[in-house]
Amino acid sequence: MKTVLITGGSRGIGAATVAAFAARGDKVYFLYEKEHGAAQRVAAETGATAICCDVADSSRVHSTIAALPELDILVCNAGISISGLLQDMPESDWDRLMNVNLKGVYLCIKEAIPFFLRKRVGSIVTVSSMWGQVGASCEAAYSATKGGVIALSKAMAQELGPAGIRVNCVAPGVIQTDMCAEVDPAIMEQLRQQTPIGKLGTAEDVAKAIVYLADAEFITGQVLGVNGGFVI
Repeated sequence: MKTVLITGGSRGIGAATVAAFAARGDKVYFLYEKEHGAAQRVAAETGATAICCDVADSSRVHSTIAALPELDILVCNAGISISGLLQDMPESDWDRLMNVNLKGVYLCIKEAIPFFLRKRVGSIVTVSSMWGQVGASCEAAYSATKGGVIALSKAMAQELGPAGIRVNCVAPGVIQTDMCAEVDPAIMEQLRQQTPIGKLGTAEDVAKAIVYLADAEFITGQVLGVNGGFVI
């Protein structure tokens, strides 16, 4: 049994990942920011421990992770999306995206490293996006944060590898989660048709990839696209 910490675990990909690790008998903790009801439901259904923590708050991240009894796997999944033309984006929206999507990953990795160094083994899986690989119109800020996650993951794989710590990244494509709930159904259908295998992904599809990378002992510094072939 391993001890796993998952950020953004109250819904979508995070909740599916909590369920996947819990189902195999791991001790799972997950962070969430606002969705108290959803977090309690996930905790009740999986036996995982829900912890309210904004990943962009350095003091909260430090106190929360430092209080864990141990840690074997860290999954940095927490993220938000704000779309629109860059020229129209308020600076506050840019800062919020950067703070949650990129700074939050930095803070959580930084606080998890001491656990891994003590045992000279550990696994970190970050969650980026296919837009972090290729960019997207009206998603410039989001793409920038997710591209940063990829670059950070690759750099940390090199930095932490000699200590026995692996760092990998998943880059989901169009996944049917709450983040897509407000997208025009016609656009979602267009995206489905553009996907070579002809369907959209599920949160469970991404969770399976995260679990795989968490366990794959000879894989580090890699970006695994979970996108149905949308980006090749």
